[in-house]
Amino acid sequence: MTMRPGGGFGRGMRNFMTEEEKANAPKVTKELIARIFSWLKPYYPQLFLTLLCIVISSFLSILPSVLTGEIIDKGLLGRNLPLLIRLILLSLAVTFGSNLIGVAESYLNSWIAQHITFDMRNKMYRHLESMSQRFFTSNNQGDIITRMTSDIDGVQRTISSTFTSILSNAITLVVALIAMFQRNWVLAIVGIVIVPLFVLPTRAAGKTRWSLTNEAQECNDEINGILNETLSVSGQTLVKLFCKEEEEYQKYEDANRRMINLNIKESMAGRWFMVVISTFSSIGPMMLYLVGGIIMMKYDDTLTVGDITVLVTLLGRMYGPVNSLLNIQVDWIRSMALFTRIFEYFDMKPEIENPEHPVIPETSTGCVKFDHVRFSYDPGHEILKDICFELPAGNSIALVGPSGSGKSTTVNLIPRLYDATGGTVYFENTDVKQLDLTWLRSRIGVVTQDTYLFNGTIRENLLYAKPDATEEDLIDACRKANIYDFIEKQEEGFETVVGNRGLKLSGGEKQRISIARILLKDPSLLIFDEATSALDSISEQKIQDAIEPLIESRTSILIAHRLSTILAADEILVIKDGVICERGQHADLIQLGGVYTELYNTQFGKAAALQPQGPEEGRVAGWNANYTEGEDYFYSDVK
Repeated sequence: MTMRPGGGFGRGMRNFMTEEEKANAPKVTKELIARIFSWLKPYYPQLFLTLLCIVISSFLSILPSVLTGEIIDKGLLGRNLPLLIRLILLSLAVTFGSNLIGVAESYLNSWIAQHITFDMRNKMYRHLESMSQRFFTSNNQGDIITRMTSDIDGVQRTISSTFTSILSNAITLVVALIAMFQRNWVLAIVGIVIVPLFVLPTRAAGKTRWSLTNEAQECNDEINGILNETLSVSGQTLVKLFCKEEEEYQKYEDANRRMINLNIKESMAGRWFMVVISTFSSIGPMMLYLVGGIIMMKYDDTLTVGDITVLVTLLGRMYGPVNSLLNIQVDWIRSMALFTRIFEYFDMKPEIENPEHPVIPETSTGCVKFDHVRFSYDPGHEILKDICFELPAGNSIALVGPSGSGKSTTVNLIPRLYDATGGTVYFENTDVKQLDLTWLRSRIGVVTQDTYLFNGTIRENLLYAKPDATEEDLIDACRKANIYDFIEKQEEGFETVVGNRGLKLSGGEKQRISIARILLKDPSLLIFDEATSALDSISEQKIQDAIEPLIESRTSILIAHRLSTILAADEILVIKDGVICERGQHADLIQLGGVYTELYNTQFGKAAALQPQGPEEGRVAGWNANYTEGEDYFYSDVK
């Protein structure tokens, strides 16, 4: 049902633009074209060979049609057997040669397209790696992946088909027209007039099937959505618990029935199309035979049967290229749209860049200083307002405050996940914007509440921090992170697969592996951003046991909700509405009766009432610093 490459129904069925495509058609400029061809520049020698192959192949593909006339007139009608054999052998040789050159053209074409997309993917991946955190939080992840995959794959198809198709079809059409006019200009004109009779129904039938295909695709997406939702582990559990098996089955059956009906309609549309095409494709040759016969019999006896046969053959050769070139605007616009979407990402400037002359300190102790720092994600809405504090080497501070007060934002400015919009953040007494970005981030270790593990083994996840770590290094880090006992109990040990995002592990196990990974990194500054949030008390205690020795031995910043962690810090900073409103030790902040006291009372009012009263000197504002396990909670803070 699909016609020859380069034209016919196989291409016509998809060569119709949707309303959205028409509305978003890119503006084609000389600059855009020049930018597209700049990707071809490294491959100009291969491109020249490809174009040469296309020209030779297009010319040779027409030659057998021309030789057909000689075979008929001089070989068959001339009763010249030796000449007939030579012409037949020549025609076969030309066809074989054309096919061989076509193979070379296809290889070169594919080679160029693959290498250009290879270059483009590498550059895009490198470019996306350089983008700031704001880019990934502001843009849809699916759209980012689409640019990397579908869009660049579309570019490959554009290079390997659209561009070469234009050239190949144009050359074939020109050569065929020249050959037709050389044979007989009257019949050539008749052939040109007849061509639209073939093309127009092709486009009409193609548009119908394009519409049906779109409907079928939408229905298929609906079916996939039902399957993804109801056949996943969580989906099936929900379906069973709510006894919705029959209802979900009916939804699937309805969608499946619509898909079958659409497929039948599409199939029948193709059959009717073939009836129309078969009829119209016969009109052209019949008209040429009729007009050619009249001319040969009444007006020009030099016109031969071979000439008419050649013209009919060449007319058939024209159908595909003409149809393809008439529809090329759609392919062209889609191709330009793909390049425009890709270039749109390339033109996004990285917000965080390495300085032109980066500073690399000789030593690193992890000391931090915020000097009147301000920050906003969006203009006119400041998250941080005049933040000032200093963290000396070897000390620790705890950041506490209501949800959305700016605690995580504060620590994100140190490794330059974002840059301050005002003031200066110092690391090792140097403005972080002047430090070498790789060096800066290599000296900072961050443990967040949303631990991310790659879908691999425990060993692979740990080695991500230090690829050359020895077995002893891994064991030592895991012991310090209070996770080695768990790993030892696993049948595969360090080779245990953690699953996608570590789903085969509990939250506490993932968190402790994350801490071990940070220890292998050996940073000079440790940042714990709600590292024990939303965990059960047992997991929380194990992580706390791992964290407390680290706080004592390294410069640390803690965004915490456990009282013990906060008490272990050298200073507590209370952040509210983007400012440090209170600072000091636990006992001092409680006595202030401000934000810290309010948070404390909100979370510990009931627990404080139940606390056993000890000696007066042992109590701190109703709580004993020597807390018990049952009393050891602060407030849950969702940033």
